[in-house]
Amino acid sequence: MTTYDVVQVRSAFPALADGLARFDGPGGSLVPRQVADAIATAMSWGMCQRGSLTEPERRAEETTVGARAAMAAHVGADPRGVVFGRSMTALTFDLARTLAQGWGPGDEVVVTRLDHDGDIRPWVTAAERVGATVRWLGFDPVTAELDDVATVLTERTRLVAVTGASNLFGTRPPVRAVAEAAHAAGALVHVDAVHLAAHAPVDLTALGADFLTCSPYKFFGPHLGVLAADPALLETLQPDKLLPSSDAVPERFELGTLPYELLAGVSAAVAFIDSVGGMAAIEAHEDGVLARLLDALAALPHVRVHGSPARRTPTLLLHVDGRTGDEVRVHLAGQGIVAPNGSFYALEASRHAGLGDDGGVRVGLAPYTTDGEVDRLVTALAALA
Repeated sequence: MTTYDVVQVRSAFPALADGLARFDGPGGSLVPRQVADAIATAMSWGMCQRGSLTEPERRAEETTVGARAAMAAHVGADPRGVVFGRSMTALTFDLARTLAQGWGPGDEVVVTRLDHDGDIRPWVTAAERVGATVRWLGFDPVTAELDDVATVLTERTRLVAVTGASNLFGTRPPVRAVAEAAHAAGALVHVDAVHLAAHAPVDLTALGADFLTCSPYKFFGPHLGVLAADPALLETLQPDKLLPSSDAVPERFELGTLPYELLAGVSAAVAFIDSVGGMAAIEAHEDGVLARLLDALAALPHVRVHGSPARRTPTLLLHVDGRTGDEVRVHLAGQGIVAPNGSFYALEASRHAGLGDDGGVRVGLAPYTTDGEVDRLVTALAALA
C-alpha cells in the first residue's frame, strides 16, 4: 500500500473482531493472520535439525537464516550477529554473565532508573557477583527525561545499559549521545530496544549500541527474544555452552534447538511491517493518533499524564483524581476498553517517579489504533470526573 491505511491494517488482525479497543500493546501486540499462518505452516512441515541433505533439514536451515536476515533488517544489524533466545530478559542475563567474566572489584556498571527491570537486574546481579560497582543514573520525576550520563561515567565504567524507550512513560532518551559519552569513557553500551522497536525505525549503528535487544512479540511476532551485535564483537565473548554445540557465532550464544516455527513467525512479522509501509509509516500513524489523544486529555483536568518528554513513543501513564488505578481499569473494561494498571516491570522508574510499586494506568497506542478508539477512551475517562 502506498499510504498507511489503518482500516486495511486492522483487517489482518483476527483478534480485533471482538470489538474491544486495545490499548495494551506495550505488553505485547496483537498478531496478524499472516504471522499465525506462518507459524502453523512451519509446525506442519516436520522440520528437524538444520542441515543441507534432506528437505526437512533444508527447511530448518532456510527458516533460521531467513529469520536472522529479517531481524537484521528490522534493527539495522548484520545477520551474522543476530542471536535468538527465550526472551530479552534471558538473553540479557546470559550476556551479563558472559561480560562479567572480565569484571572485578573496582570496575563499574551503569544502569538507569528509567529502564524496565530486564535491563537493570541482569547487570546488577552480574556486577554484584564479581564485586563490581553499580552506578545509577536517574531521571526527572516530572518530565521523565533521563539525567546526564556524564555524571556517572568514570575511567572504570565497563558498560552502560540504557533503554531505547521507556515502557512506562514512553520517554525516548538521547541514546546516541549516551553511547558516545560511554564510548569516550571506554565502556560498552547495551540498548534495550524492546519498546522502541515496536514504534520507530531502529538502527544498531545509528544508536551507537554495541549490543541491542528486542522482543518480536511487541511488533506482531511470536514470543522470543533477539540480541543483535557486531559479529566481530561476539567473537570475543565466550558464553557458557554445551561441549558438542556449535562454537560458531551467533550459534554459540543460542542454547538448545531453536524454535523454528517461531522463527518463521519472526520473518512473517517483519514482512507484514514492510507490507504496510515500514516502521516509518507506523511511527507517523501513531504520532498522529497520539497528538489527538494528548490534546483531548489536556481538556480533562481530572486526568493526569505522568511525564512530558520531548521525544516519546505513543505510551502514556495516567492517573484519574479520586480513583485508584484498578478502579479506572475496571471502569474502562466495562466500556470495552483494555488499558491495564501497574508498573509493568519498570519498578525502579515507578518508584523514582513517586508512584510506588503501583504505577498507573498505561495507555499504549498501536499500529492498529484508530481515532475512534481514542475518542472512546477519552469519553470513558471523562465520565470519571
